[in-house]
Amino acid sequence: MKGPSVESASAFIDEKIKELGDWRGKTLARVREIIHKADPEIVEEWKWMGTPVFSHGGIVCTGETYKNVVKITFAKGAALEDPSGLFNSSLDGNVRRAIDIHEGEKIDEAALKELIRAAVALNLKAKSKPKSPRASGKQAE
Repeated sequence: MKGPSVESASAFIDEKIKELGDWRGKTLARVREIIHKADPEIVEEWKWMGTPVFSHGGIVCTGETYKNVVKITFAKGAALEDPSGLFNSSLDGNVRRAIDIHEGEKIDEAALKELIRAAVALNLKAKSKPKSPRASGKQAE
């Protein structure tokens, strides 16, 4: 069976924000708003038993909520430039990078939008790349 439709995924995220009912819900709602401002073509998904996922050409980021933090994990964060230094978690991984937002912290909207756009561009670039020369039947030069 396939996962929920886009409409129901958005409804699940709405419900999660409402259920949290505290700073974490407000923070997740704010991050979600920034993500959609950065890329109006973002698709919302609901995966891994309750994780909001934001995709365009592949997973851009997830929005997880924990007791003391809202964690925005970028699927390919290690490959992104982060001139504003937003990434503050999962810095040792080879692929992912995350932003932990604690209660009362201000979100740098402009910097987050740039990361979102860069992640989408990376996804779309990866999709447009031909596979290895062997897969296409061409010899490498």
